[in-house]
Amino acid sequence: MSKDSKLNKPLFREGASPHLRRQQAGASLIMVMIILTIVSMLGIAGIQISAMSERGARNDRDYQIAWQSAEAGLIDSEIDLYGPGSSTRRGIFTPQTSSISFLDGCGTSGNNQGLCSMSTSGKAAWLRPDFTLIGTSAPTAEYGAFTGQTFQAGSSGFQPSKKPRYVIEAIPDSFGAGSASRDRSDPAPKFVFRVTSMGFGPRDDIQAVVQMIYRD
Repeated sequence: MSKDSKLNKPLFREGASPHLRRQQAGASLIMVMIILTIVSMLGIAGIQISAMSERGARNDRDYQIAWQSAEAGLIDSEIDLYGPGSSTRRGIFTPQTSSISFLDGCGTSGNNQGLCSMSTSGKAAWLRPDFTLIGTSAPTAEYGAFTGQTFQAGSSGFQPSKKPRYVIEAIPDSFGAGSASRDRSDPAPKFVFRVTSMGFGPRDDIQAVVQMIYRD
């Protein structure tokens, strides 16, 4: 046999190394399992991110409903205070109003419902009443109770679970009473009104609170 023929002799004959073939097949299986594991983890992570985004969008929608409901409560309180339209207790709200209609802890019946005297110590008056209570003995006024305005609310669809509620505080007007611009011939104390309104989302526990100071 020549030297060239020895050099060209194949190193492995077909079927001569079954052990090597088993090693190669085992290595391929491990790689496939690693790739499947990585793909599965990426898929699970994608599902979790999608679910979190969906929950975030739903929560944002629910709170937007609550904020819009609270804003509607402020608008109804403006009509309650000075119109336009008819309010069954508009005569109570004047710059020279008597504070007798505004009760400590907020009124719970009749034309005094939701009217609060200003707290001079401890919690602010608007922090004291429970806005989630409803009915004729609640310490807050319900949307439309004194203005006749309508508001769609309930458990059906994406809408507030119940109507917004508000309280009105009579606050001495320090600008009108203490400044040089005040008419000295009119010694009567002046008042402005602080309105606090709570709106609800599709569930009662989703709440938003807005506030304004109203001067005639």
